[in-house]
Amino acid sequence: MPAIWRFYLACGLAASVAHVMFNPTSIVPALGASGAIAGILGCYMRLFPMARVVVVVPILFNPLFFEVNAFVFRPLVLIQVLQSMMALLLPSVSGDVARWAHVGGFIAGFALGPFLVRSGRRYRAYYPDEGVFGFDTKGRI
Repeated sequence: MPAIWRFYLACGLAASVAHVMFNPTSIVPALGASGAIAGILGCYMRLFPMARVVVVVPILFNPLFFEVNAFVFRPLVLIQVLQSMMALLLPSVSGDVARWAHVGGFIAGFALGPFLVRSGRRYRAYYPDEGVFGFDTKGRI
């Protein structure tokens, strides 16, 4: 099993554990798949904080696309934490979004992300006469 699959499963498991820890009496099943996606977002934010992420904001039927840096998503995680705290204080009668699963998956991805980085020795050496991804050695096509 490749490392990225193990990472995804670990984030999903951490999301499920976080959901169970904060909602022990819940009868609503939670799988943790959205928490695993939050873990990938946390890993991406940790490894590439200045990378540009394309965001889609749907306005009626016209989607609006724009780019932001990855670290801009940090306040969104804080909002998830605050909403999770409110859910603890004011529990709902019906099923709700598993916000603690999102928070747990994000924290797991943020913490486990550096373990996915390969050392320089594990990369294949490039030879001077070959380019990288179709580029010549000076970076031109």
